[in-house]
Amino acid sequence: MKYKNIIFDFDGTLADTADLTVATMQRTIEALNLPKQSDEVCRSMIGYRLEEIPSILWPDFPVLSELFASSFREIFKITKDSYTVQLYPHVLDTLTYLKQNGVCMAVASSRSKVSLHEYLAKINIDGYFQMVVGGGDVKNGKPAPDPVNLILSIQGWDKDETLVVGDMNVDILMGIAAGTATCGVTYGNGSIAELKES
Repeated sequence: MKYKNIIFDFDGTLADTADLTVATMQRTIEALNLPKQSDEVCRSMIGYRLEEIPSILWPDFPVLSELFASSFREIFKITKDSYTVQLYPHVLDTLTYLKQNGVCMAVASSRSKVSLHEYLAKINIDGYFQMVVGGGDVKNGKPAPDPVNLILSIQGWDKDETLVVGDMNVDILMGIAAGTATCGVTYGNGSIAELKES
């Protein structure tokens, strides 16, 4: 194996959560009476921490950060049971193969750690990862290198032996900033053009 360690994004890389996330975001926008956004725009925000989304979509509303995040989390609680979150095809086989071949694995996500652990357990892949980092575990979220640096530091992994895998440009930029190799998956939420550019 070329890489001894792999750090995976969750949403759009391991599991398909797009419909649930977009629906929750649209309901949050409606509840807060914010200027409307298309489903495509909402989907493009997957990968950012909730607190960071308002400054991107509504820069004229500077005090919206915490209200948007808390509202989203409350609406998510009553929305999530209406949607099924599933692994993408071949993810389970790939994780099994990597584990059998001694590759160490972790998850770096913008999702809250509680939600991450809930879904990892629900889709039966929680036993594959040495460490799980959520959006609240670091000072700066993607595309900053903080999530990857935290994993490298705690696990004692060499950045030159580590690969970061994600579906969004923020995942690739995070890995580059941390000095690791990166790999973009093209079946998730990001566009191929954005992945290639980053």
